[in-house]
Amino acid sequence: MKNPVICIGAALVDELYSATRPMLMSTTNDAFVHRSAGGVARNIAHQLALLNVPVQLISVFGNDGEGDWLKTICSYVNIKLDAAITNQALTGKYTGILNYDRSLFTALLTNTSLDAITPQHLQQHESLLSTAFCIVADANIHPDTVAWLAFFCFKKNIPFIIEPVSVPPAQKFAKMELKGIQMLTPNEDELPAMCSGGGTTFEENAIELLNRGVEKVWLHRGKRGSMLFTKENTYSLEAPPVDDADIKDVTGAGDGSLSGWLMGKYLGKDDEDCLKISHTLSAEILQVNGAIATHLDQEKLLSLVTKYYQQRNFL
Repeated sequence: MKNPVICIGAALVDELYSATRPMLMSTTNDAFVHRSAGGVARNIAHQLALLNVPVQLISVFGNDGEGDWLKTICSYVNIKLDAAITNQALTGKYTGILNYDRSLFTALLTNTSLDAITPQHLQQHESLLSTAFCIVADANIHPDTVAWLAFFCFKKNIPFIIEPVSVPPAQKFAKMELKGIQMLTPNEDELPAMCSGGGTTFEENAIELLNRGVEKVWLHRGKRGSMLFTKENTYSLEAPPVDDADIKDVTGAGDGSLSGWLMGKYLGKDDEDCLKISHTLSAEILQVNGAIATHLDQEKLLSLVTKYYQQRNFL
């Protein structure tokens, strides 16, 4: 295997309940359900594998039928599990409740067992980690594990990216040392949660994180696109237009965006081109059920960048 992207974090069973009409509080709402393999780290690994990027997933699977199902899906798309953990707990589950307009109303996360991914476990697999093209962790893992990875990646000169996932896990970074983390990828709610509370604007909060040791802060703004902050400059990119009638599921767009960035970097693209690839992949994921654009391979994705942004050929 060529140097893999190593994804560390959740592998879950996703159940998304979509309301068939505007949500009513404190009563029964009619809905339909879609079940799929999920988890932020697993989603990123799955999309990268479909895009022909070699990938390893370090996650925790329950010793049950759902854990076996998730591992079978990983094997089917060539996600390697050399350092994954199987324990006796139930496999983790993400239960999302979607509004009538397909936006997220609320979500529940259960039985992730990710504290089993300890620094001691990773130390047993340092030879694998040392081969990484990049290491990506979702913020559900324990802060001690994040700190160990940041030091390891700094020492080995391996890019280390943290995906905050949601506001509660993002809050653990408010007082953490961030040296060794190349990039954080928060949305508008997660960015201030990662900071000390002194900033009043996106720019001020991003500058705080940069001053604390992060090299890049990539702010996701949904329909308004994204902003990439470094100490040298700030770059903004609009999101491709997607008709509301074509949007089927919004929950996986952020994971897909990071997958697009990683594929771009694997191909040697600069930051600007990586953002365009990322936004293109997000736009495509919005138009499918689940968090994975299974209809795309690397060549198809690159051709769509030109369609969405009307610029030079990416192939």
